Amino acid sequence: MQDLNNSRNQIIVALDGSLEEALQWADELQGEAVWVKVGMTLFYQTGPSIIKQMKDRGFKVFLDLKLHDIPNQVENASAALVRLGVDLITVHAGGGRAMMASAMLGARKGAEDASVSVPKVVAVTVLTSMTDDTLESIGVSDTAENQVERLIRLSKEACTDGIVCSPHEASMARSILGSGAYIVTPGVRPVGAEAGDQSRIMTPAKACASGASHLVIGRPITEAADRKEAFRAIAEEIEGVHT
Repeated sequence: MQDLNNSRNQIIVALDGSLEEALQWADELQGEAVWVKVGMTLFYQTGPSIIKQMKDRGFKVFLDLKLHDIPNQVENASAALVRLGVDLITVHAGGGRAMMASAMLGARKGAEDASVSVPKVVAVTVLTSMTDDTLESIGVSDTAENQVERLIRLSKEACTDGIVCSPHEASMARSILGSGAYIVTPGVRPVGAEAGDQSRIMTPAKACASGASHLVIGRPITEAADRKEAFRAIAEEIEGVHT
């Protein structure tokens, strides 16, 4: 039997559903999945209690709220979220270098206050639902790829722990940020899975080969008839693919 420990740690299961669904999925995936993602819908429905429930089940928690505000607000919000014991949080790179640096400062302060490990803070570049046309409609007169590169370099200046980008930009991100950076990629779909509302997608193996350190995957796992088997199939697909 293959040793899937490394590949299991690369998959973040997105619990994008109701509280009842999220708890059911988490219970089914205990002992198999390492990471779960709590997004804004689930967090806003349940509040901080969902983090404790996931931590009590032994999961690492990626709290994906995409902080975006003035630097002082982001610093304080980052500190508050870190006190919950999360392992990974997001901030919008589009908020600028000072705002991202404030998120990093808040993470350190929150961890010190709560006597927990400092989580990773990653900067969201361009959402995987966005296309060149979408960017043009909001005044960004450049391609998605060029905008992602611009934001990757800005996040590097802010000393974040990594970035969130589509798998199509993972190789570029890896070349800019180096081997130790977190490169978190949503928009990952196994062969045959529907794209849903994401535009820039890729298979798990190709995403890892392109430089992704972590893959955010939701419906292909959570909507599967056998969720544990679906998770394991993806882990087996990416086993041996190293960034």
